[in-house]
Amino acid sequence: MAIDAATVRRVAHLARIKTPEDRLEPLAQELNGILNWIEQLNEVDVQGVEPMTSNVAQPLRLREDVVTDGAKVDAVLSNAPKAADGFFVVPKVVE
Repeated sequence: MAIDAATVRRVAHLARIKTPEDRLEPLAQELNGILNWIEQLNEVDVQGVEPMTSNVAQPLRLREDVVTDGAKVDAVLSNAPKAADGFFVVPKVVE
C-alpha cells in the first residue's frame, strides 16, 4: 500500500492538522517507510508465542478488597466552584 501526497493531505485535513504543501511529500515517504516496516513484521512467524503484558515477569500487587464510603467528601468538594449539602451545584440544563 503506497501513500502519496494527496492521501497525506486528506488525512491531515481529516485530523485537522495544518500541514504545509512542501511537507506533504516527505511525510508520504515517512509513512510509506513505516508501512514497509509493518509489512516486515507481518512476515515474522509468531505461531505458539504467548502474548506478553510486560518484558519483566512479576506478580501483580493486590490490595484488600474492602468497601469504604471514601470519607473524602470535604476534600473532593473543596475544589468545586459551588457545593451544597455534600453535593456539587451545577447549572440547570434540562427545562
